Amino acid sequence: LPGLRWTPFCFLRFLRFSSLCSNHHFCVKSFSLPGLRSQELCGIFFDFLGKMSAILQRAGAATALSPINSTDSNRLVAPCRSSLSVRSKRHIVAGSDGIKSFTCGLKARRSEPFIAKAVATKADNAASSTSSKSGHELLLFEALQEGLEEEMDRDPHVCVMGEDVGHYGGSYKVTKGLADKLGDLRVLDTPICENAFTGMGIGAAMTGLRPVIEGMNMGFLLLAFNQISNNCGMLHYTSGGQFTIPVVIRGPGGVGRQLGAEHSQRLESYFQSIPGIQMVACSTPYNAKGLMKAAIRSENPVILFEHVLLYNLKETIPDEEYVCNLEEAEMVRPGEHITILTYSRMRYHVMQAAKTLVNKGYDPEVIDIRSLKPFDLYTIGNSVKKTHRVLIVEECMRTGGIGASLTAAINENFNDYLDAPVMCLSSQDVPTPYAGTLEEWTVVQPAQIVTAVEHLCQ
Repeated sequence: LPGLRWTPFCFLRFLRFSSLCSNHHFCVKSFSLPGLRSQELCGIFFDFLGKMSAILQRAGAATALSPINSTDSNRLVAPCRSSLSVRSKRHIVAGSDGIKSFTCGLKARRSEPFIAKAVATKADNAASSTSSKSGHELLLFEALQEGLEEEMDRDPHVCVMGEDVGHYGGSYKVTKGLADKLGDLRVLDTPICENAFTGMGIGAAMTGLRPVIEGMNMGFLLLAFNQISNNCGMLHYTSGGQFTIPVVIRGPGGVGRQLGAEHSQRLESYFQSIPGIQMVACSTPYNAKGLMKAAIRSENPVILFEHVLLYNLKETIPDEEYVCNLEEAEMVRPGEHITILTYSRMRYHVMQAAKTLVNKGYDPEVIDIRSLKPFDLYTIGNSVKKTHRVLIVEECMRTGGIGASLTAAINENFNDYLDAPVMCLSSQDVPTPYAGTLEEWTVVQPAQIVTAVEHLCQ
């Protein structure tokens, strides 16, 4: 429309308007509304666009009608992806004094000031993020929130979308307070339609934004599997490197709160075979914040797995800014007799078992792999070469799980260093029962870990 200057955030606002329309029974096929003729509906629609244009004009929000992606392909993390040389492209800006064109590189376009103006909203008058002290205690969900808030303050391209992420603060309060501080343009409440808002987030990433998509429960993201697989994971490849998808998909999952079969799923194994996707799992407040910040800064799509039983875990984390390596495992406990590889909630079952093992004379080395794809084979390999025995403990299903993939990788790369076959303890291949006692029996318990270590070390 003449005079309407589009920004990536205008695009989100337009989609939000469309989603609101869908909630009020618009018929997309016939473009009609009960009680209104299509001409009247069109009038309402264009009146909305006209008012939106006037608001943007007064706000001084200039917009570039540029090639869709505005990221530098040379910054890609994944080694399997081909890098593109930075090319200068014609860039068109619709200004109040007419249309101008100029030339700039991909990096320069990421820092264009007009986008910062368009997304400023309430941030100008908001308080700054977490105050710095020598160290402060945070629960895990608070650490996730702090990392997300810091990145949103640092980069105006970062936005959040999902069900109840706005003024309600998210189902587990990870986004609490962000809507009041940054406005509902950057913290976007969406309809209950996972495939729609996941696809919207991927499209926003293609325009230069860095969306963080929250699934209220990881099980619900199965409804968006097509978008995550065919769009999020593969677009960089299928576009010949023209697009990067810097999107973070995160949410809670796991067993332990009697949420029943559908809300207790572990979907790590579902997503690990998708090309182009990185996967990480947090287990402490420290690495939760560090992995959140690293995932947002990554040029690759990252899925961050959170466990429902770990949200209230408390830890003192430093006030200084830090970012964890997305592809690096964490040495939890050095040892000599056996390597135990684990992640997420099972880290604490392993450490509980380690106390018993030490009393029995064993010295286990515990590694939190953190990066579920790709594996940190450097850290894992050094440990295997030292202990010559490996036990994998996971909450994922046994058949086709993360443990199965990790076992294959260890056998292929470090078979000559093994004095015993790799053993994997996983959850039972059954739907998670609702009853608490039965639910507990489906996942690995510390006593099973002790027995497995004794067997491998004989």
